[in-house]
Amino acid sequence: MARPDHTVFLKRSFSKMDQLATPFLTGRRLCRQLAQVVPQGTNGVVVELGAGPGVLAEPIRARLGPDARYLAIEIDEELVAHLRAHKPWLEVVQGDVADLDRILDDASIERVDAFVSTLPWAVFPQALRMRVMGVIARRLVPDGVLSMIITWMALPNRVRDLRALLDAHFDEVVETATEWRNPPPARTFLCRRPLPRFNSLDERDTRSAS
Repeated sequence: MARPDHTVFLKRSFSKMDQLATPFLTGRRLCRQLAQVVPQGTNGVVVELGAGPGVLAEPIRARLGPDARYLAIEIDEELVAHLRAHKPWLEVVQGDVADLDRILDDASIERVDAFVSTLPWAVFPQALRMRVMGVIARRLVPDGVLSMIITWMALPNRVRDLRALLDAHFDEVVETATEWRNPPPARTFLCRRPLPRFNSLDERDTRSAS
C-alpha cells in the first residue's frame, strides 16, 4: 500500500508538473544524505526549500536539538495542507522561494545554519537561480551549509551553469557520488562557507532582481 506522502505527491505532480518537475519522491538513502549536513543535536535554524509531502522532515528532525528551529517552505497548497495534517510539529510556510527574503523576514529569521533543498534547480530560469542563491548565501551563518539534489534528468548545460553559480557564491562546493537507487538517479551538491562578498545582510541586491 502506498504511503500517504507518496500518494499525495504523485497526485499533485501530474497536475503541477511545472512546479514539482518530477513524479518521483526523493528516496530514503538520499534523504538521509541530504539531512546529514544538519549537525547532530544542533539548536540552530534549518530551512527546507520545497518540502513537498515531507519525506525529509523526519531525517532532519532526528538530528535537531531541543531548541532548534526547523522551517519548511512549500508552494503547493495541497502539499502544505498534507504537511500540516501529518506533521503538526513542523513549522510550515506556504510560499514561493522567489520570495525567500520576505518569507524569512516574516518568520523573524535573520540567519540560517543550514538550507536543505530538493527543488528542481536545474530547470529554474537563471535569473531566479541567481536571486535565490544570493539570498541563501547572504542569510547563511559564515560556517553554514546548503545541501541540494540534482537528478540525472537535468540537462548537462543547465547543471554546468548551476555549478558555476554555486562556485561563485561558496568557498567549497562538493559533488557527491550518484545514488543510483534513487528514482531517478541523483547526486547532491554540498556548499559550505558563503563568500564574504555575499554573506552580508546589508546587501539586498537580489530583492530587486526579476
